Amino acid sequence: MVIDVLERDDLLFPRSLPEFQRLFPDEAACAAYLERARWSDGFVCQHCGTPGEPRYVSTRPGVLRCRKCRCDTSLTAGTVMERTHTPLSVWFWAAYLVASQTPGMSAVQFQRQLGLPRYETAFQILHKLRAGMVRPDQDRIGGNPGEHVEADETYVGGRTRGKGRGVHDMVLVAGAVEVKQRKHGGSLNKLRTGRYAGRVRLAVVPDRSTKSLGGFIERVVTPGASIITDDWSGYAALGKRGYLHTAIAQRGDVQVAETFLPIIHLVFSNLKTWLRGIHHGVSPQHLQAYLNEFTFRFNRRFYPFNAFRSLLGIAGDITMPSFMQKNHDPLHLVGVCDNWISTLTTMAAPCSN
Repeated sequence: MVIDVLERDDLLFPRSLPEFQRLFPDEAACAAYLERARWSDGFVCQHCGTPGEPRYVSTRPGVLRCRKCRCDTSLTAGTVMERTHTPLSVWFWAAYLVASQTPGMSAVQFQRQLGLPRYETAFQILHKLRAGMVRPDQDRIGGNPGEHVEADETYVGGRTRGKGRGVHDMVLVAGAVEVKQRKHGGSLNKLRTGRYAGRVRLAVVPDRSTKSLGGFIERVVTPGASIITDDWSGYAALGKRGYLHTAIAQRGDVQVAETFLPIIHLVFSNLKTWLRGIHHGVSPQHLQAYLNEFTFRFNRRFYPFNAFRSLLGIAGDITMPSFMQKNHDPLHLVGVCDNWISTLTTMAAPCSN
């Protein structure tokens, strides 16, 4: 299912709390908004393809019945709301809060805001939205004239005690970011270089091998783009993969990193600060979903309210396990402190922070 995510006169973005309450006072208003977003030119039956005004089933809100073939179509089919027992108004509140709160919010905070009786409901709603924040067929970054991409990897994790020297439970995260240049003399050009971050891509990778790092670059960066990395051997084959690759020998020199790879290191720093400040701890099995959320927020930081309907649109066709499936297997809980994430092996339970 494709939902129109562009603003129209009949599909406004709620930019304030009073405006949200005016646009979505009840379930009927949410259903009407979702119908207009899904069928911008009017209802078309997905079974027989007949256009026209559908019948509304009074006993089944959110279900549209074709007048010709009498087949039913659910408003939420193909979205993260499919087969949900949670009211549409709660989902719309979730999308609004996630889009309007710049740093985001934890499931416990979301539960308190909406007065949900169960933590599991809040966790599942936020996690479904979070898992769908990055499209599987997302565009590759880079390739614009005069711009380049910085790529690097970092460990998200912390000190592990009691497992011996050199043993850790940290998770390796690869990242790539577009580096754009502001116009000289502009009011926003406060830095000497005028460089700033464009779109970012983040992913959990199993190791630092050429297969893992090179495969990540191929998935997220446009072939032929100019790309700058350090001189790690995992990036050595990027030139053979069709990229204009420049390898910088850092040798542990902070000044070299600040000169040639400042933007990607800033992204990693912001990521770890965000994990520490908002969520306090994430588990490795869910880390990619949180990376998706960070990417979603970072790439939309200049127009956050446009993300409201795209949350309900691009998050379609996501198959998510239940809360019980995700949280009753032994896992490593990751708690962020400073630039580290300390790890504790435990049986998962709902987080209280």
